[in-house]
Amino acid sequence: MFTSFENCTPISLLPGFTARFIHTDTQTFSLVEVEEGAVLPEHFHENEQFSQVLEGTFELTIGNETRICNPGDVALIESNIPHSGRAITACRIFDVFSPAREDYKKLSIPPEEGSN
Repeated sequence: MFTSFENCTPISLLPGFTARFIHTDTQTFSLVEVEEGAVLPEHFHENEQFSQVLEGTFELTIGNETRICNPGDVALIESNIPHSGRAITACRIFDVFSPAREDYKKLSIPPEEGSN
């Protein structure tokens, strides 16, 4: 299957965070648009998470470590580790979750197959 995040319906996750999702049986991929100043409250989940800042500057705390992440920076978040963050500027962030986020699957409308 070929698709694009542009074919996915944007979902408001929390104030200032809008995501588009592509799911497989084992992974969830998301492209998240974050408004400047938006806050990601501390949380954790069973899923391992790979996050890469594509645009903007995002302050991310994983466990007890806080970093300023810029375009190209990657964060690897292990299962059940508390994390939180704040958009210093407007951001675009690419996330991969494994296993797939079943909670996000319930929110998503599947993208049209074969669309670009």
